[in-house]
Amino acid sequence: LMKRFYSSSVSEDLGCRRGEFSRKHYGSVELLISSDADGAIQRAGRFRVENGSSGENTDCAPGTWHRTDVHLENPEYHTRWYFKYFLGKVHQNYIGTDAEKNPFFLSVVLSDQNNQRIPQYHSILWRKTGTQKICLPYSPTKTLSVKSILSAMSLDKFEKSPREIFHPEIQKDLLVLEEQEGSVNFKFGVLYAKDGQLTDDEMFSNETGSESFQGFLHLLGDTITLKGWSGYRGGLDTKNDTTGTCSIYTVFQGHEIMFHVSTMLPYSRENKQQVERKRHIGNDIVTIIFQEGEESSPAFKPSMIRSHFTHIFALVRYNKQNDSYRLKIFSEESVPLFGPPLPSPPVFTNHQEFRDFMLVKLINGEKATLETPTFSQKRQRTLDMLIRSLYQDMTPDLHKGNSMLNRRSFSDVLPESPKSTRKKEEARQAEFVRLGQALKLKTTVKGDTTANLATTSFCKKEPWESQSFCSNFPHEVVCADSWGQSLLVSTDAGILLIDDGQPSVQVFDKTLQIKQMNVLEALDLLIARTDKGKDSRILVFRLSAVQKDIETKKMIRSKYDCRENKLERTKGCHLYAINTHHGSELRIVVAIRNKLLLVTKKYNSHNTLISTSLLSSPESPVEEFQYIREICLSDPPVVMTLVDGPTGDSDNMICVAYRHQFDLVNESTGESYRLHHVETNRVNFVAAIDVYEDGEAGLLLCYNYVCQYRKVYPFSGGSPLVQPSAYDFHFSWNQVPYAVVCAFPYVLAFTTDSIEIRLVVNGNLVHTAVVPELQLVASRSDIYFKATAAVSGSSDSSSKEMDSKSPPQTPTAYEKPEFPLPSLEGEVPCKNLYKIPLSNLVGRSIERPLKSPLAPKVITTTTSSGITSLPVTHSLSLSRMEIKEIASRTRKELLGLLDEPIPKTESAQKLKTVSRRQSDPKQGAVRSSSSDRIISSSFEGYSERRHLSTSSDPDTLANREESSPSSYPFQLISLYDEDIIDLK
Repeated sequence: LMKRFYSSSVSEDLGCRRGEFSRKHYGSVELLISSDADGAIQRAGRFRVENGSSGENTDCAPGTWHRTDVHLENPEYHTRWYFKYFLGKVHQNYIGTDAEKNPFFLSVVLSDQNNQRIPQYHSILWRKTGTQKICLPYSPTKTLSVKSILSAMSLDKFEKSPREIFHPEIQKDLLVLEEQEGSVNFKFGVLYAKDGQLTDDEMFSNETGSESFQGFLHLLGDTITLKGWSGYRGGLDTKNDTTGTCSIYTVFQGHEIMFHVSTMLPYSRENKQQVERKRHIGNDIVTIIFQEGEESSPAFKPSMIRSHFTHIFALVRYNKQNDSYRLKIFSEESVPLFGPPLPSPPVFTNHQEFRDFMLVKLINGEKATLETPTFSQKRQRTLDMLIRSLYQDMTPDLHKGNSMLNRRSFSDVLPESPKSTRKKEEARQAEFVRLGQALKLKTTVKGDTTANLATTSFCKKEPWESQSFCSNFPHEVVCADSWGQSLLVSTDAGILLIDDGQPSVQVFDKTLQIKQMNVLEALDLLIARTDKGKDSRILVFRLSAVQKDIETKKMIRSKYDCRENKLERTKGCHLYAINTHHGSELRIVVAIRNKLLLVTKKYNSHNTLISTSLLSSPESPVEEFQYIREICLSDPPVVMTLVDGPTGDSDNMICVAYRHQFDLVNESTGESYRLHHVETNRVNFVAAIDVYEDGEAGLLLCYNYVCQYRKVYPFSGGSPLVQPSAYDFHFSWNQVPYAVVCAFPYVLAFTTDSIEIRLVVNGNLVHTAVVPELQLVASRSDIYFKATAAVSGSSDSSSKEMDSKSPPQTPTAYEKPEFPLPSLEGEVPCKNLYKIPLSNLVGRSIERPLKSPLAPKVITTTTSSGITSLPVTHSLSLSRMEIKEIASRTRKELLGLLDEPIPKTESAQKLKTVSRRQSDPKQGAVRSSSSDRIISSSFEGYSERRHLSTSSDPDTLANREESSPSSYPFQLISLYDEDIIDLK
């Protein structure tokens, strides 16, 4: 019993810690002052300093990681919707003005969600304040109107009703609007500083760098010749060598990066300030400082650099003794938090790991800087000007009734055309699609969009990867909770206990209908809300008694065997909540219409708890609970969450959601305080999640598409300080979730067909996983969900557009998008339960094994087998088996384990290069043609690098692919999976 209790408490503790986070992982703001050699103060500035969670003089061994996951935040393949879903496809665009007479544009398309046979409406609203993007479900029986789409975006009143824009040229203008979100390519400064240099004039005056600096440049990218360079140039002169003859360039995860290296830019002996060098590096948002010298020597400070434009500095030091790099980040105070947080200590012995980490950090940093007032206000003014200009161009057509616009203001999206105008409509849409596809191809060739990341991600193990927990689960799930490594599930067939690889065990029969449950292993309790309406009750069971029945197979309990387990006063309840951080007592708040009933359970230390509760207590724990008080609300709560106060003495709170508001209720006095008011006509409350930042309570308030973070300060004189804070922020989901789960550093939104993963600290999007027919099952500890997969004998699940690599063709007729249903002939519908281990998400591993209540054997928390990734949102038009086969063979080939070449199968052909390489043997430098969007294949530990082929003949590349076991195909794929374009 002692062993079982201790193992279970580890799981319980992990579940509690998932809601705790700290911004200290992202550094602290400091006032930095720089002085010259004489000690005179030069400049001062406030910067957030990141140097890992430990001090700079740490004794930890280099390379010792406190796990941190490296992700690009708000990646373009998830955020550039117009390019991805709209351009080159039949869609509708509308123009109108809101109640304040501000013009807006609306784009709507019906598309397949990443080839997962999930039709969805993607909608973009373009306004001067920015763009708003949402997904709406598709129903074949219910048409969707423009009015309902705008209403979902909180735009209900108009000065002029929307009209549809028919002219195909509108696609060019909307693409320009989307490009205002920021560049997909980046330019970073690299400044070399010798030991002891304290001013920017000294640093910029270094003519050459050291051997270690040259090694660092080689790690960053390739040395390219500027003259004649046709790739991304980052503001450098590629015609007359006025900005130097060479530079450092690379492609990282589809982003082209040009480095402005101080020692490669023109040097002037007469100009001590080196204005030409400062002109480029001083106008970069991000600058890398490579500083020579020992750790004890004077360190770099951002105030040493005179620049009002540079907001982020990355300080790099190289240690020859252990061949490692140390990283330190300085961010201007106004820059929002961005990841990934630095490891502790921030020392990297793996050079490739260091390169990948630093580039992700710098790209995320530049994106975050664009959200500061300095840049966001400029971007908003530019967007407003472009929208108004475009609206004025359309205004004459509004008055003349030109065919460019159609008064189909609240028409159905993608309507069927009347037979009389069918041919005319088909011709117009054919021209619309042709122009869009040509524009998409041109944008890709120019390099104004990122390459598809499928080649660099399908072999990367992500924290949210799921494990198959139970296959072919036939029952409908009502609710569930984890019990050790098992799952207690309420279904239409009764209450079942499920363990991976073992047959399910029935615990209660179907006469007991549990609607809500909590398994509290540390307290040896099972809490459940049963039945509905006036018959609903709160039941409490002792877990040890339930487990005893399972082990002895004594009986399967029914509803009538649970009479002694009912809590008094709870009849007619529709909701309950418990405190997640169990301190000196367990608190339960039960909602009975508009009344809240507070019930507590007292308990002592662990040893006393085990001896009294587990060994000698009666089977029913009802007598251990006591009624405290009743609190009346104005309305029945829809969402309810308990918030622990800092002392636990008269400062605990209850967050309730009803009508159009979130309120905080004092548990001791019953007083309520307004936390947040929702300014929309319709409100769909999702969740109120209590999170604790450095011990202080905060709340994630989720409703409709919105998620608000509000800091909740302790009570002061009996009242909570509910007021705006600098820590408050909000973001919008792309689709309305029905459940939200927090597991620091992530917050996951579950919709009917996707899991949207964002970061808690800033709300930035990290990943969207498409999961057909998704249902969240349990999330207190590990996350369990049910999904329906279509098992098909054919791997050809892509659309017609993806199967063709030929240039875009003009469609012969207008066709409404068709989406094959999962239950096609030859396919078997399969309902499976999956598990995402919480330890993977929160970055901590459970060292002790957990015991399953189903069997005496020990089951470890993580296994190396049976790992099943979530459905990938970007594919290569290959089946999963084909991808695994190619990845496996390529890994073996890279390791020199294969003597035979990769067979040139149809699957391998799909990974064939479509890029051309050009080299200049005279100059000894590699150049790129206009179609040279390079991205190297990367497989598990072999991160993408800058190796460029010296052959420009695609046939030579193909022959080399067949004959040489050391070569593997390069790849150029357009931004998204629907459009694989052969640029030859």
